[in-house]
Amino acid sequence: MEESAVVTDFLKAYKDMFHLKSADAASYSPLVLAYIGDAVYELMIRTKIVNQGNMQVSKMHRKSAGLVKAQTQARLIKILEPELTQEELAVYKRGRNAKSFTMAKHASMIDYRMATGFEALVGYLFLAERFVRMAQLTGKGLEQLGELEPDE
Repeated sequence: MEESAVVTDFLKAYKDMFHLKSADAASYSPLVLAYIGDAVYELMIRTKIVNQGNMQVSKMHRKSAGLVKAQTQARLIKILEPELTQEELAVYKRGRNAKSFTMAKHASMIDYRMATGFEALVGYLFLAERFVRMAQLTGKGLEQLGELEPDE
């Protein structure tokens, strides 16, 4: 219960200090959702890697880059797709099908689009403040990829 109060206090302070308005996560375009989802997922991964203890920053970067690249995100969403609610699946598909004018340098078009859908889902869950669900999905996917031990 105490941890919940910490999160609530953080969110209140964050919203107040940055003058954030309430917004419906569903009202954002899929590419905007992917934009914020990319940053949120990257922060989750970097936090996990830093939590493993001190190591050279170059090693941290290599490990995080491997987990945030489009190919890994595409593998994650393939694992998670059967777990998604209808609403989450619709958000993922909107992101996957969005027409982007950019593409990752080292990714196939299919992986890039699936990764965009995954990032849109993460962004949606973040903006909707469904942090527990976001953590459950990403944690389960990383665990099934062998990147997160069940007892960690």
